[in-house]
Amino acid sequence: MTRAARFHRVRGFTFVELMMTLAIMAVLVMVAVPLVEINARREKERDLRRALIQIRDGLDAYKRASDQGRIQQKIGDSGYPKTLDELVEGVPDQRSPVKQKLYFLRSLPRDPMHTDLQAKASATWGLRSYASPPDDPQEGADVFDVFSRADGAGLNNVPYRQW
Repeated sequence: MTRAARFHRVRGFTFVELMMTLAIMAVLVMVAVPLVEINARREKERDLRRALIQIRDGLDAYKRASDQGRIQQKIGDSGYPKTLDELVEGVPDQRSPVKQKLYFLRSLPRDPMHTDLQAKASATWGLRSYASPPDDPQEGADVFDVFSRADGAGLNNVPYRQW
């Protein structure tokens, strides 16, 4: 066998080498796909936590402004907004001579677990009124708290509705 013939035979891959490479690649893909799915879920849960904190901070700021007499309220009102949209649309400041509006959120975040992308952001959240018990949140005359309507539980095994 000449030297050129031997060099030509060594350059290719055998069928066994190709099959081993494919098997290794398949194992790597089987390991990587669940990790990518968990990371995507973890990111959605992080977005949910941020959105809940942001909305709850806005609700608390609204209540403080109401307690300070900056927001007009009727006798018997809890001091919380009637709708989530009031946090973004603003309310007249009763202490301002020109009734300048008070804003509590720049924009209302959507529930990241909600699947309907056409729904209005305020419609993606479950609402709890001030008069509603914590173990059975119900809508009412005001918005005391929000929760996710998503079924299932987070990676921490706590149902999304209880976050």
